[in-house]
Amino acid sequence: MELPAVNLKMILLVHWLLTTWGCLVFLGPYAWANFTVLALGVWAVAQRDSIDAISMFLGGLVATIFLDIIHISIFYPRHILTDTGQFGAGMAILNLLLKPFSCCLVYHMYRERGGELQLHAGFCGPSQEHSAYQTIDSPEVPSDPFAGPESKGHTPQAY
Repeated sequence: MELPAVNLKMILLVHWLLTTWGCLVFLGPYAWANFTVLALGVWAVAQRDSIDAISMFLGGLVATIFLDIIHISIFYPRHILTDTGQFGAGMAILNLLLKPFSCCLVYHMYRERGGELQLHAGFCGPSQEHSAYQTIDSPEVPSDPFAGPESKGHTPQAY
């Protein structure tokens, strides 16, 4: 399935608008978490080639999914809400519902910038780390580390 081509600026605009409206009801930690992640998104827009910027934005979006669930479930007003309060709570919930889809789109952008998903669980087994490092040592270990080429059966060549 091909993901639609969506500009990162549009993702930021939608989440900024929904977060601003969500702040009509939920203040404090909700606003700090979401606006901080949006600032990371602005960084990702400003540095188009940076894998760090887009990965931090993606990680922030994932983190705020869990934070928003906790924050909305704890601080949802139990008393009768006004129309403005209902609108703000609805926009915060809509913002939460759109974040997984936004994460998929941002992950696609992350892959386009050259990022790789690296999950290393060292306790699950040996690491399959691929590196550009190449050793210059030979795989054979000499039996006598002080032996020269003469003692190994090699004859010196005359030039």
